[in-house]
Amino acid sequence: MKTFWLSVVNLMLLSTLGTTAQAKPDTLILAGGCFWCVESDFEHKAGVLEVVSGYTGGHLDNPSYEEVSSDTTGHFEAVKITFDDNQISLKQLVDYYWRTIDPTDPTGQFCDKGLTYRTALFYQSAEQLNVFKQSLNEVNTSKPFSNLIVTSLLPAKTFYPAESYHQNYATNNPVKYKYYRWRCGRDERVKELWGNVASQQP
Repeated sequence: MKTFWLSVVNLMLLSTLGTTAQAKPDTLILAGGCFWCVESDFEHKAGVLEVVSGYTGGHLDNPSYEEVSSDTTGHFEAVKITFDDNQISLKQLVDYYWRTIDPTDPTGQFCDKGLTYRTALFYQSAEQLNVFKQSLNEVNTSKPFSNLIVTSLLPAKTFYPAESYHQNYATNNPVKYKYYRWRCGRDERVKELWGNVASQQP
């Protein structure tokens, strides 16, 4: 009987180890204007495990939404994306990112203006920076518009999750979210720049 239960335990351990070996979670931190919209754009992507809205890039520890919105903290509205590198690569996510934003606007995004709403990719390693540069070079070569891309590539700083009411905003407040996104002209401008709205493609 002992042999039987040892075999069962071994099988369970092997199964757990196999699952762990298969999963390759990694993280990507980026800013693309309103974090409600960026969160919504990425959370449906296959391979994305979690998207958290928050603040990063500034000098104030544990900032509040009101403090960040004052444009005095240096923080961006940003998201931290956890993804399975076996299902979707960092490069694929960054390539997708460009086509969900207006990378030509140094003053903010769509109807939201100010330092808080600028676009940026925050690299957590030299490898990530190389991927960001490669993707940016490819976009600069292939972009269907003449304006310069002004999105910053910045070293990652501490990422502070936003207040709970900001998380999963599009899911928890669908009517308000859809109205805000439409009124802000996000998809209209993305389509004008890129020819389609990447977040609405299958």
